[in-house]
Amino acid sequence: MKTKNASTSVCLSHAEMLQLKRWNTPTIYNGWEQITRHNAGADGFNLEECRDFMPQMGPMVGYAVTVVVEPSNVKHREANPQGWSQYRRYVASVPGPKIVVVQDLDKPRTIGAFWGEVSSNTHRALGCVGTITDGAIRDLDEMCNAGFKALARRLSVGHAFVHPIRWNCPVEAFGRRIEPGQLIHADKHGFLAIPFGEEKHLLEAARFMDANECSTVIPAARGTAGKNLQEILDTMDEAGKQFGKNVVAKFKRKGEW
Repeated sequence: MKTKNASTSVCLSHAEMLQLKRWNTPTIYNGWEQITRHNAGADGFNLEECRDFMPQMGPMVGYAVTVVVEPSNVKHREANPQGWSQYRRYVASVPGPKIVVVQDLDKPRTIGAFWGEVSSNTHRALGCVGTITDGAIRDLDEMCNAGFKALARRLSVGHAFVHPIRWNCPVEAFGRRIEPGQLIHADKHGFLAIPFGEEKHLLEAARFMDANECSTVIPAARGTAGKNLQEILDTMDEAGKQFGKNVVAKFKRKGEW
């Protein structure tokens, strides 16, 4: 059930992963768009709406492990009775932290939930911090108690005939193709799957862009007390120019990254 992964992923240190987790996903995107060779207007992030059912847990960061399910189809259980055991061994073999990305073939309908109290606790024990599933979850309170974050399409009462069909393969969730091993950052805004090879400078770029905003355009917008409208507009224009100059100075050698 394995596919060859020709990734050039850069494994970040535990400290770097913890620091990435301190920022929200839009901030990570702001940094990524400055260093990526992809189309920052359409690549990387979810193109369809997804819901964070545990926003109080903050962002999650991890490497993708992938699985495909079709809860409406009982035949998958009959075709491979050992599917769950084999799938769990795949998940266990991958270094963490991990985010499980689930493609639900029942889409656009949602027949049953892959995730609940048992699955979340099981995957937590295997080093997973959460999931992005294009299907449903259930046992929401119990998943929260397990410390397992979920971005999903909706809630569900039942699990139907959920069974792993294939894993360690490319999947599509919320309009985004995701490869096993991709670094993912996700929160209540959605998720960002970093293309292979673009992980190394991600934290540095996100830090810079946040600091740049906080030293230029944000204080210009907030420091308007006592100014007339023309003065406010002039101040914002100047701050915008400085913001752009800072970006150019920092990322002028973007192609070398």
